[in-house]
Amino acid sequence: MNKRPPLSLIAAFFVAGLAVSPGHAQAPVPCEDMLKDLRAKMTTAKLSDADKAKVQALEAKGVERCNADDDKRANEFFTQALKVLGN
Repeated sequence: MNKRPPLSLIAAFFVAGLAVSPGHAQAPVPCEDMLKDLRAKMTTAKLSDADKAKVQALEAKGVERCNADDDKRANEFFTQALKVLGN
């Protein structure tokens, strides 16, 4: 005799699987692309000397992380620099 599990049990496993699945996460942007965007926006930005120094320091830190294949941390530095630029 074939016993089938109750439908409620199947539904519970299905819902539990959805709860722990990562979903459709967006792929991270390569740090090289973020760096291109940052440098393009730096050419048109009107910054004070202090803000320019801050952006250059963040860019240098980002490039260092990008060269180490640490795209996540590099992009964090580039994002901070873009915020200083007003983007």
